[in-house]
Amino acid sequence: MTTVREPTDSATRLRELAERRRRGRGGADPAATRRQHDKGKLTADERVELLLDPGTFVEVEPFRRHRATGLGLERRRPDTDGVVTGWGLVDGRTVFVYAADFRIFGGALGEAHAQKIHKIMDMALTAGAPLVSLNDSAGARIQEGVSALAGYGGIFVRNTRASGVIPQISVMLGPCAGGAAYSPALTDFVFVVRDISQMFITGPDVVRAVTGEQMTQDELGGADVHATRSGVAHFVHDDERSCLSDVRLLLSMLPANNRDLPPVAFTRDRADRALDDILGLVPVDGSRPYDVIDVIGDIVDDGEHFEVHANWAANLVCTLARLDGRTVGIVASQPAHLAGVLDIEASEKGARFVQFCDAFNIPLLTLVDVPGFLPGLDQEHGGIIRRGAKLLYAYCNATVPRVSLVLRKAYGGAYIVMDSLSIGADLALAWPTNEIAVMGAEAAADVVFRREIAASADPEGTRREKIAEYRAELVHPYYAAERGLVDDVIDPRRTRSVLIRAFAMLAGKDTDLPRRKHGNPPQ
Repeated sequence: MTTVREPTDSATRLRELAERRRRGRGGADPAATRRQHDKGKLTADERVELLLDPGTFVEVEPFRRHRATGLGLERRRPDTDGVVTGWGLVDGRTVFVYAADFRIFGGALGEAHAQKIHKIMDMALTAGAPLVSLNDSAGARIQEGVSALAGYGGIFVRNTRASGVIPQISVMLGPCAGGAAYSPALTDFVFVVRDISQMFITGPDVVRAVTGEQMTQDELGGADVHATRSGVAHFVHDDERSCLSDVRLLLSMLPANNRDLPPVAFTRDRADRALDDILGLVPVDGSRPYDVIDVIGDIVDDGEHFEVHANWAANLVCTLARLDGRTVGIVASQPAHLAGVLDIEASEKGARFVQFCDAFNIPLLTLVDVPGFLPGLDQEHGGIIRRGAKLLYAYCNATVPRVSLVLRKAYGGAYIVMDSLSIGADLALAWPTNEIAVMGAEAAADVVFRREIAASADPEGTRREKIAEYRAELVHPYYAAERGLVDDVIDPRRTRSVLIRAFAMLAGKDTDLPRRKHGNPPQ
């Protein structure tokens, strides 16, 4: 408990202020700091320092203490109440941050702790600046009862109100259990770190008591589980420093709020650079796989891009990159995984990414090489109609500049969903290797000419002839262009310059949606 003395002069007051700040930042218990470091984890203050530009952090309410009594709480009233809040700069731009301090009450959320978070969230929304949460918390502070739970409610409603207004990034640097896991799920991006990040609604002990299943915290909700299976985590890292470095990188590509444009970065990569190697990256034979990441790297500035959900739903790539210094969101079929088909997880992944880009004025580029939706009982019973429609809804609702480019296959409903001209793409382009059709020539011939093939003396030979006939009439590279469904068929080597000019032309796009409270997207 802090003893208040009547100071004799200003120097004494300043010394007391400095000492109290020092104790607050160093932690009330040096042994707790050692335990945190022994676990391979940084303290809240160390994390904030790594996230922000040096010397720019301004702390808010560093002397806040809880007022709870009972169960011994009145004897433990440390400064900060277990959360560091404030703002600073990332690459010279304002960012708000709050960081749970596991050294104090295990980072558990109490009433005062929650009120500090509420205040900084309100400040971020008022200032129109991104919000980053550094999470390392045991959950609600049980000793404070329902008051702690109500604090989570205040966080959730603020997450929701800020959604689509300011970028919200959650960084999981420790446990996040129970209702606390819902706040990261409401934000735009979630970062996790292997071996120290865990997220779950009910912990292993509860699961074992209810179901009898035995598992560790990492098996239940560790970093790799959420990065590869649940899709909760967008980015996974091996250590905190690289994680926070990538948070800074992500922020550098985003606008401060939904009224701003993303910052423009200087690049030495010429806008008219020819893609001399790109013809060797994509086989003409549509049945041969390739890695679309190589294609993206050849097109974008300096070959650099920042992939979202790289380890989940790998048959669709979602990544942020720059073209002529300006941020673009890229959605691309990935033929190296499941031949690039759309399925439930890929559709949900793409929909979320498209919605984010649209909310924050990031133009969309869609690279199409899609053979269709994944067939099967699991997909149909899992709700591919409802969940696949999420991607369709997101594209149809997007008002940012939208350019699509068909690299090879574009079949059936999946072609329409992947930002075709018919659902509102501003510009639809194609390479001369494109095959835009209801289905592949082989499958189409089997349906359209099945009687002729069956009645033929040489069924296999007739089938080959009909496949060639169908391909020549309906799947040739200029069929869609002749009907106005593709705006141009371009030389692949000119892709970069064509795209840069297209997005420059669309920079002033202004589209209004019908007046409404909100849409009702498929869930």
